[in-house]
Amino acid sequence: ISLQKLMEPEVGVNRTSVTEFILLGLVETEQLQSVVFVVFLFAYLLTLGGNLSILAAILVEPKLHTPMYFFLGNLSVLDVGCITVTVPSMLARLLSHKRTVPYRACLTQLFFFHLLAGMDCFLLTVMAYDRFLAICRPLTYSTQMSQTVQRMLVVVSWALGFTNALNHTLTLTTLNFCGPHVINHFYCDLPQLFQLSCSSTQLNELLLFVAAAFMAVTPLVLITVSYAHVAAAVLQIRSVEGRKKAFSTCGSHLTVVCLFYGTGIFNYMRLGSEESSDKDKGVGVFNTVINPMLNPLIYSLRNPDVQGALWRVLVGKQSLT
Repeated sequence: ISLQKLMEPEVGVNRTSVTEFILLGLVETEQLQSVVFVVFLFAYLLTLGGNLSILAAILVEPKLHTPMYFFLGNLSVLDVGCITVTVPSMLARLLSHKRTVPYRACLTQLFFFHLLAGMDCFLLTVMAYDRFLAICRPLTYSTQMSQTVQRMLVVVSWALGFTNALNHTLTLTTLNFCGPHVINHFYCDLPQLFQLSCSSTQLNELLLFVAAAFMAVTPLVLITVSYAHVAAAVLQIRSVEGRKKAFSTCGSHLTVVCLFYGTGIFNYMRLGSEESSDKDKGVGVFNTVINPMLNPLIYSLRNPDVQGALWRVLVGKQSLT
């Protein structure tokens, strides 16, 4: 059955409760599906290995028991969760050649994806605030970013992410899906499901717009303001080595912020588009696979402390500090 045929609306279909969706995936031909399976399996294992190594390094290396690395460890957990929510189920469908996904499973995947993505927004903001305090308020940093404060910030981030994901999932259950139940993507997400609805999605789109303002625009403004202060403070440092170290640490975080928000804005600010395209799939791959895979590399590439800790984890040597 061709893609165009599958995506055509069914004439005279009653509004019955949907029991499953058909996920078309990334490619249609069997030969390409084998290539996609191998590539994504490799990417999944690489992402797991990279992020779990970062997490292990942070846990075993006393030098990394600081707020910045506490938040980085949480980011690694999020990256593992994000790719695990989408990729294993896609690999299972490629193996079984079965493209259907139950309605409840689709909503569950959507809930966890938005929980983790929402948490990511707030955690990146918290990490920027941490750098602001460390560089601009060094004398009061240890008290303002105590262990209690760190845990509270992470708990609040999880709570806000959970609330956002629950709201989107519950409002999605009020929509009617008349058919066809075909999603031109490799995982369940809001824009693609909105296109399949035969009832009004105005409330859902309004909720997504409000959530985008609260969970994307506001954090992005806070991150920008934090780093404007950081840049001004760093430029006043007389030591070239000191400036280089500060910009290196902040540069890694800013790279991750740009990748995360760049793809996120492209994905969710295009709700006026009538049909899913290969661009949406490409952005989806970037959100769920490329970003989590790159983050460990970005944070360890120019960080000698992380590199040293990773080496000790890999070769099994204890830290001398």
